[in-house]
Amino acid sequence: MKNLTVGTAAALAAAGLVLAPAVSASAAPSHADLRAGAVFVQLNDGAANSIAAFARAADGSLTEVGTFPTGGRGGKQLGAPVDALASQGSLASAAGGSVLVAVNAGSDTVSSLRVGDDDVSTTSVVASRGDFPSSVAVHGSLVYVLNAGGTGSVSGYRLDDERLTPIIGAVRSLGLSNAPVPAFLTAPAQVGISPDGRTLVVTTKANNTIVTFPLHGDGTLGDAVVSSSQGPVPFSFVFDRTGNLEVQQAGDGRTASYAIGGDSTLTPLGVSAPSGGKALCWSVRVGSFIYGANAGSASLTSWRIANDGTTTVTQPVAATTSPAVIDLAASRGGRYVYALSAVTGTVGVFAPDGAGGLTALGTVGGLPHIDADGGPEGIVAS
Repeated sequence: MKNLTVGTAAALAAAGLVLAPAVSASAAPSHADLRAGAVFVQLNDGAANSIAAFARAADGSLTEVGTFPTGGRGGKQLGAPVDALASQGSLASAAGGSVLVAVNAGSDTVSSLRVGDDDVSTTSVVASRGDFPSSVAVHGSLVYVLNAGGTGSVSGYRLDDERLTPIIGAVRSLGLSNAPVPAFLTAPAQVGISPDGRTLVVTTKANNTIVTFPLHGDGTLGDAVVSSSQGPVPFSFVFDRTGNLEVQQAGDGRTASYAIGGDSTLTPLGVSAPSGGKALCWSVRVGSFIYGANAGSASLTSWRIANDGTTTVTQPVAATTSPAVIDLAASRGGRYVYALSAVTGTVGVFAPDGAGGLTALGTVGGLPHIDADGGPEGIVAS
């Protein structure tokens, strides 16, 4: 990978500790300071999964620090064209940014990793208690993992002292019908936890449903509530400032809004106009705006979130990107947005303008490309 500074295709188509190594990569440059600001990209290699770490400067520019193993293997869903895991949230930040949680789809495990000043080291690797983990959600010390293969499932963990511990009884099936390695369109896409910590949410893509579970104080789940999506292929989602659910629909390029009830039921609030983007699959919220990645049209779209939770397209093309843009992440405070492409092996750097627009600042290259066994998916910024 290169050290570069700024200024320089959905629709595309039980419990147990496994390992707890202490692994890290070679020494990083002396100026690296990952705790002050960083971008992490999961490389998801089928032979050995790893995290590429970049130190972020005040101007948003990135400097490569190193590549650090997770202690597991990456994977690729059947028929995945540009995003090997076909999901959002395969890499997550926890403990105020001092810990990363990563899925290892090829080895059915989940890793926790400590973020140091100039390195990342694996602190625990646990069984995902299902097939092909593809997404992870964090709320305080609670971690939930989405297993996309087989019947699909969600499984819960506690993160204590930077290590994952399975919660007994916190595994629930989604009742799907996939092979252990799922197909791209039939796999569930994302798991998330509502801001109040009371509801677990899963989008199911081809089933056109959103599954919610009441989340108890001990980390276990109540009975599943299955709601029909307001449009085709619900993929990624974010929550607005008041806790409403904002779902990006890959099948029609719209954002659908839902209120979450105290019993974890969903009430539809409405759907935005089409954005015109193709294969809208990934999203990130910055303040009152949602930015969505259109893998099929190499662009980012922006929506404004109203006080009632509904959304309006602000800029159909807020920015153009590298081909087949997938995962998105926003830095601390939303000052910068980072866009990953596994086809080109690049991360684009953008600055939100406060009105739904994005200013392109540069691109970091040199990441691996998607191949038959895996490819980069999962990005976190601090």
